[in-house]
Amino acid sequence: MTPFPPALFAGQRFAVLGLGRNGLPVVRTLAACGASVQAWDDGEAARTALAAQLPPDLAEQVVIAPFETLSGFTALVLSPGIPHILPKPHPVALMARQAGVPIVSDAELLFRAVRAAGSRARFVGITGTNGKSTTTTLLAHILAQAGVPVAAGGNLGPAALALPLLPDNGVYVLEMSSYMLERLDSLHFDVACLLNLTPDHLDRHGDMAGYTRAKARIFGGQTNQDLAVIGLDDPLCRALAQTLLNGPAQCDTIATTDPTCTYYGHDSGVWHKGTLIARTGPSLPGAHNCQNAAATVAMARFLGIADTLIAQAILSFPGLPHRQKLVATCNGVAFVDDSKATNADAAARALGCYDRLIWIAGGIAKEGGITALAPDFPRIAHAFLIGRDAQMLADTLAAHNVPYTLAGTLENAVPAAYIEACRTAVPVVLLSPACASFDQFPGFEARGIRFEELARGIHPDHAARTGQ
Repeated sequence: MTPFPPALFAGQRFAVLGLGRNGLPVVRTLAACGASVQAWDDGEAARTALAAQLPPDLAEQVVIAPFETLSGFTALVLSPGIPHILPKPHPVALMARQAGVPIVSDAELLFRAVRAAGSRARFVGITGTNGKSTTTTLLAHILAQAGVPVAAGGNLGPAALALPLLPDNGVYVLEMSSYMLERLDSLHFDVACLLNLTPDHLDRHGDMAGYTRAKARIFGGQTNQDLAVIGLDDPLCRALAQTLLNGPAQCDTIATTDPTCTYYGHDSGVWHKGTLIARTGPSLPGAHNCQNAAATVAMARFLGIADTLIAQAILSFPGLPHRQKLVATCNGVAFVDDSKATNADAAARALGCYDRLIWIAGGIAKEGGITALAPDFPRIAHAFLIGRDAQMLADTLAAHNVPYTLAGTLENAVPAAYIEACRTAVPVVLLSPACASFDQFPGFEARGIRFEELARGIHPDHAARTGQ
């Protein structure tokens, strides 16, 4: 792993607010590159963690103190979850705007650092309401299998400024949230991909128009040497594609079934002009993953990877945790962890993969709840609902005559779901919550891990009761 030069940001002064998964690497990397850093977090534990993790040779470059002014700072780095506009700007963000100090993401600083270090490594940005983590990881897997120096991170995995310096032939593959895209300045992507757009984070962006504008920034600054990839399976992206098709970048379109697109998914494969390029395999179930794979094929081909290598790498892709991952089986019942499905659109993609299932859902519902899932309700033999907004989901299911149980917690839901699956001969228990997790868990990962623990515990419990 090649570090960045130690004087890369010498003479520059950065403010960092929020010392979590993004903020800590930002402080360490900026200080290691010669910058002066003032850092703060409203949580004492986060401040203590930073102080404990700073090497002695960097400690003198970092001040942990609340902000009274941002005059004279090069930039303010806000953790993605801290708003700078809507629903209400953080006071430090207001301070930055009043002082004329730019507010940037760590992805922006990674780009500046790479270029300042003299590397011509290419940047790939991937966004969308759903599917961006799978697509990011799949593309990085393809590049690694092809022997290309690659580093993946951003909104997924390592924070952007925790990534190493890559050589000229390297590729950074960054998952970009709408929060990160709002805070770009000089970064432009050699390859930019927008998979889809459905309602999400509207409190942060005001409305769908604001959310769309934030996501569309993935294409900002592209030239005729670059590639834009956009999905056509939703009306907002289709409208945006009409602009992108006029350049300046080459524009490849992707979809799940439309053969007029540049790349499209069909019959568990990715097709281009009627020719099968790659099969998706069991780790990429469902039509939506065919679209994700289509996007990676478009990007990998543009980056110079041979079709044979692309096809082999897609088949060897192991999949991602908490994205339709089979985690346990018991007496013919499969337990599938899709905890990453934190909105209705993501849950719809999972529900559509099964003819008949027991569904575990709930948490903090997004705007619109699960009303949009009505076309998939006939697949649900029984729903077990958890979390804060379980009753809201129950009301929607009751209006469509879907049987449900208010289970409250995963601890109640998982064994009850198994018993119901056995009673009705339903082969799948699917956790695809269609809701955020923060009412009961630190994040969707913790929710998925707990589901797996409970599912794996079913067999000994069942054997003890039944002797099977």
